[in-house]
Amino acid sequence: MGSRMIHPVSVCLSLSLGTCWTSTPSPSPTPVGGTRARREGTWGPGKTEGRGGGAGRPEVLPSPLPLPPAVVVLYTQSRASQEWREFGRTEVIDNTLNPDFVRKFVLDYFFEEKQNLRFDVYNVDSRTNISKPDFLGQAFLALGEVIGGQGSRVERPLTGVPGKKCGTILLTAEELSNCRDIATMQLCANKLDKKDFFGKSDPFLVFYRSNEDGTFTICHKTEVVKNTLNPVWQPFSIPVRVLCNGDYDRTVKIDVYDWDRDGSHDFIGEFTTSYRELSKAQNQFTVYEVLNPRKKCKKKKYVNSGTVTLLSFSVDSEFTFVDYIKGGTQLNFTVAIDFTASNGNPLQPTSLHYMSPYQLSAYAMALKAVGEIIQDYDSDKLFPAYGFGAKLPPEGRISHQFPLNNNDEDPNCVGIEGVLESYFQSLRTVQLYGPTYFAPVINLVARAAAKISDGSQYYVLLIITDGVISDMTQTKEAIVSASSLPMSIIIVGVGPAMFEAMEELDGDDVRVSSRGRYAERDIVQFVPFRDYVDRSGNQVLSMARLAKDVLAEIPEQLLSYMRTRDIQPRPPPPANPRPTPAPEHP
Repeated sequence: MGSRMIHPVSVCLSLSLGTCWTSTPSPSPTPVGGTRARREGTWGPGKTEGRGGGAGRPEVLPSPLPLPPAVVVLYTQSRASQEWREFGRTEVIDNTLNPDFVRKFVLDYFFEEKQNLRFDVYNVDSRTNISKPDFLGQAFLALGEVIGGQGSRVERPLTGVPGKKCGTILLTAEELSNCRDIATMQLCANKLDKKDFFGKSDPFLVFYRSNEDGTFTICHKTEVVKNTLNPVWQPFSIPVRVLCNGDYDRTVKIDVYDWDRDGSHDFIGEFTTSYRELSKAQNQFTVYEVLNPRKKCKKKKYVNSGTVTLLSFSVDSEFTFVDYIKGGTQLNFTVAIDFTASNGNPLQPTSLHYMSPYQLSAYAMALKAVGEIIQDYDSDKLFPAYGFGAKLPPEGRISHQFPLNNNDEDPNCVGIEGVLESYFQSLRTVQLYGPTYFAPVINLVARAAAKISDGSQYYVLLIITDGVISDMTQTKEAIVSASSLPMSIIIVGVGPAMFEAMEELDGDDVRVSSRGRYAERDIVQFVPFRDYVDRSGNQVLSMARLAKDVLAEIPEQLLSYMRTRDIQPRPPPPANPRPTPAPEHP
């Protein structure tokens, strides 16, 4: 199954409003629309510019009739119970057309989960209890929609008051950086003390960062250089947050030891520095005296126990998945569905494709679970969708990459609902047949991915299958070739098969190879759908579990491609950028 994103990314959510309400509380919630102030004190949304796509400096009303204070309450939804729970609320702001709230919401963001949010806006009169405010409107959206919005910004209309325009809410997401820099350095030593009776010394370095209470925590050890008093250690990299916890002036202590086989290493000496001081070596060598306090106390003529020289020091940024998405990288989602006869007759309840009026099939559930998350990161919401292993009307031609919408010129479906609709329509018109070939559709998507290598597009292919594969050799070759492209492959196995072939394609234990050539990256993630089915029959929970596991590797796979190509994220676009060209779909 591969590695998992163990730690979530923390994001800070900023809120602004471009909303409308009355200047005095009404007996019932009655926001009033319009764009200009009227004499009776009813106000409409003003136009501003700035952070969040519309909230800049709050517009103070030129009227003796002040606006009632506004507050926004954020609710998050439980995956299991679907229950809404209050996460927090903003401060109260009054007398402005466009409140720009200082209080932010810090949430843990998981790419692989659908994190539903609800924002309720209230008109709070100081004369009333805050628990019974006037309702001004609400907005529903997923956290991924904000992250995936252009520049990680999104604007949504407020709804919930029948017949009234409630204004808009503007959201901006920003990743909380905990010093993501990586420091790379190389050190050498000169004339260290001789510790071994029959040789010289076997020196190594131990780095410690200081803590708030004056203690030290080990954070790095170099390799041992055998039998020398003038060692040159290999360059090494360490996160700056590990070295100094992001405090550039915090003390870093470095001990020099002589290695002994039995673990009783001999202390040679120590010196202290800081990240800020180390960073000066980008322009010049820095030499430190290695001091042994005991020797210094005993010997009056003691100078030092040698010196350590910092030969080189450089700092690189450790970019995250959010950095690339915020910089405009689009995830292009393509679907490929198994239409082979081994799935069973779609008209029979025993079929994996059976279209029950009461519940979704395993194929439809897998498609909906993954697609509903991926679609938040694709700006045009157009998804190419294909089937394979079927006979097509009218002549009965066997195809392994036919468009589900029956349009060879434009296989795009509008949204995940459009993909589902085309899938259901294909089940009614094509004949399930065989054999099961994966390679044609993998190569189809790979050809599109090969045309865009600047990091602006990343392709995700979802293959849903019952696990019987007929072109294993060709599929391995296709995966090896695709591993050098901005592309990931998700395979969801449905039904009772053992899926040994799918496990082999996953390549977690043994990297996929073809004709002596190994995959450059691990780009395949396989999961059997049966492992995620909720025993109580809760389809929503089943889909959430599947999406969480099947999408967990996508961020790291995207980052691995960007790192190997030395592609840095683009800066976020301005608040109102010009529209970008649509990505090329397979």
